[in-house]
Amino acid sequence: MGMSTTGMSTESWRRRTEWPMIGASIVFLSAYAFNVLAQPAGASAQITATTMTLTWGLFAVDFFVRLALAEQRGQWLLRHLHELAMVVLPLLRPLKLLRLVTLFGVLQRSVGTALRGRVVSYAAGSTILLILVSSLAMLDAERGAPDAGITTYPDALWWSTVTVTTVGYGDYAPVTTTGRVIAVGLMVAGIALLGVVTATLASYLVQRIGEEDEANQAVTREHIIGLTAQIETLRSEVSALRETRLTEMAGER
Repeated sequence: MGMSTTGMSTESWRRRTEWPMIGASIVFLSAYAFNVLAQPAGASAQITATTMTLTWGLFAVDFFVRLALAEQRGQWLLRHLHELAMVVLPLLRPLKLLRLVTLFGVLQRSVGTALRGRVVSYAAGSTILLILVSSLAMLDAERGAPDAGITTYPDALWWSTVTVTTVGYGDYAPVTTTGRVIAVGLMVAGIALLGVVTATLASYLVQRIGEEDEANQAVTREHIIGLTAQIETLRSEVSALRETRLTEMAGER
């Protein structure tokens, strides 16, 4: 049914676990970045791997709890197949870093309630996060491959930036299957974000034009009302003069 035996819904679970999951995402991001950039060995590598495994386990528990609490589990699962893939497939585990996107949804409450402001902040935050995450994932996938061109984080960061902005200079390109999957995902995300920015700008321009048009129409209405009042006054004066003239003519007779 719509509720579990404890009376909790998917939405209430999401609200309760929002900040803990954001914290887990930040821990996962930190551990993953340390693993990719520092390439730890020995005890450090073991601690990093354990941290990533534990936080990934939290993501898995969160997914299956939300599935169990969903009203229509089949439909909910179809809408969240990408999350299931991220939980099940080791190849996509780095994409769980995208859970940090929810952080911007929480922070939006402090920057205002205007829809356009929320969209802009969400798009900007998502873009920065996508660039950072895809850079780490690409470096992790490409660094050890033969003939790889992306072997340092600055190179990966440059590649992610030109890819997400749909520029694509072509000076760096992935050579591994994992790298190409990451590239496809980043290109699709870049196109989507570009569409959001374009639509937001168009909406802003349309609103400004509409506001100016409404202001102009208000001024025009005021002018019309003023002219109408003047015409009525003139009519009254003309009628008064006419009555006076008729009276004078009758007196002369």
